[in-house]
Amino acid sequence: MSDTGPKTDSTRSTVDLSGRQVGDFHFLRRLGRGAMAEVYLAEQGRLKRWVAVKILRPELADDITYLKRFEREAQAAASLVHANIVQTHEVGHIDGLHFIVQEYVQGQNLRDWLARNGPPLLQQALSIMRQIAAALGKAAEQGVIHRDIKPENIMIATTGEVKVADFGLARVIRETDTMATNLTQIGITMGTPLYMSPEQVEGQPLDHRSDIYSFGVLCYHMLTGKPPFVGDTALAVAVQHVKKQPKALEEQRPDLPPALCRVVHQMLAKEPEQRWPSSGELLLELYRIQVEHCPQASPEELASWSSVGMEPLTDPRLRATRQLAEVMHNTPRTEYRFGRWMLAVGMAISFCAAGAVAWCTMRPRLLVPPPLSEKSNIPRQDTAWRQWFRASRIGTEEAWKSVIDYPGVSECVALRAKQQLARIFLRAEDFDSAIKVCDELASTSDNNAEFKAFGLAGKCGALSLQKKYHESADVLDQFWPWQQYLRDSQIKKMLRHTIDKNRENLGPPTSPQWDEWLEREFGVNG
Repeated sequence: MSDTGPKTDSTRSTVDLSGRQVGDFHFLRRLGRGAMAEVYLAEQGRLKRWVAVKILRPELADDITYLKRFEREAQAAASLVHANIVQTHEVGHIDGLHFIVQEYVQGQNLRDWLARNGPPLLQQALSIMRQIAAALGKAAEQGVIHRDIKPENIMIATTGEVKVADFGLARVIRETDTMATNLTQIGITMGTPLYMSPEQVEGQPLDHRSDIYSFGVLCYHMLTGKPPFVGDTALAVAVQHVKKQPKALEEQRPDLPPALCRVVHQMLAKEPEQRWPSSGELLLELYRIQVEHCPQASPEELASWSSVGMEPLTDPRLRATRQLAEVMHNTPRTEYRFGRWMLAVGMAISFCAAGAVAWCTMRPRLLVPPPLSEKSNIPRQDTAWRQWFRASRIGTEEAWKSVIDYPGVSECVALRAKQQLARIFLRAEDFDSAIKVCDELASTSDNNAEFKAFGLAGKCGALSLQKKYHESADVLDQFWPWQQYLRDSQIKKMLRHTIDKNRENLGPPTSPQWDEWLEREFGVNG
């Protein structure tokens, strides 16, 4: 921290305000700290509710530039009233503290959620994407650009509701002052390099399509486990946003509908005019993907799309898509034979390709796993999807087993749940249980390459952590033909540690072909 200001100011920011009363707010605990502000969980006395209070760091309060930026954040956020945007309740200045009172979202940010759960299932990904796109659509409607869309600024509530947070860099397009230019000149980082649009990197004028690009980077990260561009420095990443094309999403996630991959890549177009022109049109395409590839979605889940501002609402294709949804939900689940489903598609919507292949949850094959424990105490939900979503919020062994044991669960969903079980066992260092689940994943059919790769890599790591290096090296050799299908970033890091440990204990000749893999994934080799 800089020591250029008065001593009393530079030391005040280190004081934890937990337990203090500021106006009507009793500060309970500090939630986080940033370069410009600190955030506290507080109880608002009059309304008897929890709120998040963002406080400008006291040593910055005497700088008019920071005060204006703080005020600008409050103005931008206060103008956006939407279910998928963290709401601003109040702005104030008491006892020398400048603060913004916001809605408290009980849950976790998307970055932490991904670290815990890994890439989401298709229906879960579409739900997250829908809600973020709806929030960005509202911001664009109000002439507000967020400019810092990233996983840390996406909150996932315990209810499953998604909210966009932190409009600290937001700019109201219609503003006439030179504040944005001044902020850049004094050296404040405007955005996060991993998620910046090319025009943002180059300091060009921005509009809502810059947020759509950053949203595309976030979606790519969410679906693959890592951003499309990484590098050792912020500059190295920024240059790639301007000059380099991301790897094809379809190659990394062949289980995803090609239409969804195309949606994400269009968001990532280098030129703004080649991206989705509006969040409304983006939402319309996501809705079509939901209807076509997620027939297990409930009518309530499909109805939730009607309030997110899809445009144009009178588009005949949208009406046809909704007709398709009605046909699919009025048909008994046991009658989803391929021929009858395709007949319904042809009658309801003319633009569906006759050879469309649904996502893996439509596969008729069912996985019947051996019972892993006694009867689950997790309440059974009305659909396998909702059982999955509940498990992702709870995150326990019992919760994921309730997904695996759900009647009629698809093979793909059950295998994804087993991945979560393996992560839990590995984190708990219950290596025998981890190996058992990993063996089940590794023994699945070759058509499930991603799960086979995960199982072999997880088993390899568990054996090495048990110091069974020879056995680990044998599994590593079995894993090599499947290494390109491993997408889980945490398992990749564990595998890197495994290779190092195996070589340390068995000698350099162990698995020499992994030098190329280490170089490609981490920029290092043995």
